[in-house]
Amino acid sequence: MNEDELVKRCLIDADAIVTYPFDEKKYGKLPVLRHKSNNKWFGLIFRLNDVLYINLKAKPQTISLLQDQFPDIVTAAWHMNKTHWCKIDVHKINPETLDAVIKISYDLTSSKKK
Repeated sequence: MNEDELVKRCLIDADAIVTYPFDEKKYGKLPVLRHKSNNKWFGLIFRLNDVLYINLKAKPQTISLLQDQFPDIVTAAWHMNKTHWCKIDVHKINPETLDAVIKISYDLTSSKKK
C-alpha cells in the first residue's frame, strides 16, 4: 500500500477529508485526515526511515490491547499525545485491523450526536 492508497482507505465517509497543512518543503508531504464538519483530526500519515505509518486516535485501553496484540506494529504515536494516539506500521498490520482502527479514530473525533 502506498500513501495515496492509504489516504483513500481513510476517506470512509463524506465528512472525511484530507488536508496538507504543513510546509511541504520543510516537513515533506504530511496528509492530515480530518472531519469536514468540525475540522478535528482523526489521522496523520507520514514516513519515518522510509516506512509508511499512520497516527490514529483510540481510547487508552484500546491502544493498550492493540500494543499487546501487535507489539512491533502498534506503538506510541509520533509527535502526538501518547495516551490517546497510536502509530501503526501500515505494511505490517492486517488490512481489516487497520480499517477497524481508522473507523474507531473517525468515530471518536466526529461531532457528537444529540
